Amino acid sequence: MKVPSMIVHAKEIIQTFPSGTKGVPEIRALDGLNMEIKAGELTALVGPDGAGKTTFLRLLAGLYPLTSGQLEVLGFDVTQHPQRVQDRISYMPQRFGLYEDLSVQENLDLYADLHGVPQNIRKQRFERLLKITDLTNFTHRPAGKLSGGMKQKLGLACTLVRSPELLLLDEPSVGVDPLSRRDLWEIIEQLVHEENLSVIISTAYMDEAERCAQVYVMYEGKILKQGTPKQLREQVQGLTWQVAPPQGMKPRVLQAYLLENVQYVIDAVPKGASVRFITNPQYPQLPSDLLPEGMHVQVREPNLEDAFMMFLHETQQEHHSYTSVTQLSKETVSSHLVDEPAIAVKDLVRKFGDFTAVASTSFEVKRGEIFGLLGPNGAGKTTTFRMLCGLLPASSGSLDVAGMNLRNARAQARARIGYVSQKFALYGNLTVIDNLKFFGGAYGLSGKKLKTQIENALQQFNLKPHIKSEDLPNGYKQRLSMATALLHEPEIIFLDEPTSGIDPLARRAFWYTIGELANKGITVIITTHFMEEAEYCDRIAIQDAGKMLALGSPNQVRQQAGSDEALDMNSAFIAIVEQARANIQQEEAV
Repeated sequence: MKVPSMIVHAKEIIQTFPSGTKGVPEIRALDGLNMEIKAGELTALVGPDGAGKTTFLRLLAGLYPLTSGQLEVLGFDVTQHPQRVQDRISYMPQRFGLYEDLSVQENLDLYADLHGVPQNIRKQRFERLLKITDLTNFTHRPAGKLSGGMKQKLGLACTLVRSPELLLLDEPSVGVDPLSRRDLWEIIEQLVHEENLSVIISTAYMDEAERCAQVYVMYEGKILKQGTPKQLREQVQGLTWQVAPPQGMKPRVLQAYLLENVQYVIDAVPKGASVRFITNPQYPQLPSDLLPEGMHVQVREPNLEDAFMMFLHETQQEHHSYTSVTQLSKETVSSHLVDEPAIAVKDLVRKFGDFTAVASTSFEVKRGEIFGLLGPNGAGKTTTFRMLCGLLPASSGSLDVAGMNLRNARAQARARIGYVSQKFALYGNLTVIDNLKFFGGAYGLSGKKLKTQIENALQQFNLKPHIKSEDLPNGYKQRLSMATALLHEPEIIFLDEPTSGIDPLARRAFWYTIGELANKGITVIITTHFMEEAEYCDRIAIQDAGKMLALGSPNQVRQQAGSDEALDMNSAFIAIVEQARANIQQEEAV
């Protein structure tokens, strides 16, 4: 059958779900959405949490009955002919169902059986998929033993065991490192080019959306903006700037100050030794007296994330509710710091049988510092992180946290730290306030102290007390997790990929809060796969294969990668890891 020029035609799509909350009859996930998508292109869906991206992809896949409107996919009415659509598409959800006890090859065979792929074309198809995903040498390895990035590539291969006319991908690169993310995109772009495959992808990464032919910005179930990346970028031309803070001031302090001037600045993020910001169209240039003397504002070219933030600003003001105690002064940065480190690690080793997950690692983290722990999937950073939290004992070496030796005072150290896990450790059937009460009690709070802390948390994180946590969007689940971890006023807070799967808007608000905590003297240790978030850190460490490859400020790490400040951290990270791996291969060859 000939594929139509428009593979998706959506008109006035409305999709509702029961709310599950008394007094609220329904949740409107899509609200009069209209969209037309061309064949043979890469199309991106972007938008904040709760915008309706996943709901729309599931409707395209024929997985929901449509509430109202008209929806055609590949020329078929999805409501009347869902099976005809499903026979011609492949869909990879956020949590793809790999069978972890089965090998790579057994997973491919299983999905080929489920999709009825003829035996005579399997061999050639499998060989191609294994080659482009670089899994040829891992066919006998159980899926559960693969790294996060390899699991995503296997999930994509299983999705493509048959050759579809349309591929639907729901945030396929969430939770994978920059190297694996690059590999995934090379595979996707290769398929589009060689097989003329049509791909619709939802993503939280604006640099991924930049690679697509068309971008649809969704908000509250509607299309807010649409166009090519170039067309969208042009809409913020003349409003994007950068400025370097004076010597001795951290970029995130300047960022916080700019964000508080909401009349003039709608977004600001650290980048290298500078801060990039967007001005309000009503006041495209900052007043001359807004910044201290000697700070020079420069024009810069906009990127797609600038456009995204502008569109959201035009729609709603929530991301501007920044309340801060930060003052624009050098003293703010250093007044709370003392000489004693918050964390001291020396010759740390962790082995699992014959396997060394962490090999002789040493570093210190200062009080009030934001310290980023980065590395590819399977690099050993999660193991290091768990040892720092007191969740996993070290095989050898010394580890002091908050002045406590974790070998003999683990419980005492835990009482002085907070922890936010990657998989939000909330009780889904409990309300926001019940979660806060439970975790507050677990931290030893009670009575008036607990009540006061809960009231402060609800206000600080803009949380509604009586909503079940399972009904919260990811961004608000992350806020609640942070609120529970801070109830007992810890000295150190550990954040394990807390922004994975949340949109740029939610990430901005999250990092603003983190900067505030550090400015008040709380030490922050964070793991992340968003390399632009490394720019918020005072120092970062990059690990791979259990070894420390780089340690220093973001600029120092870029210099180690042999790049200047203009190069993004993503490229610097990839360069450092690939160089280290190349050196190991050379040593093994000798």
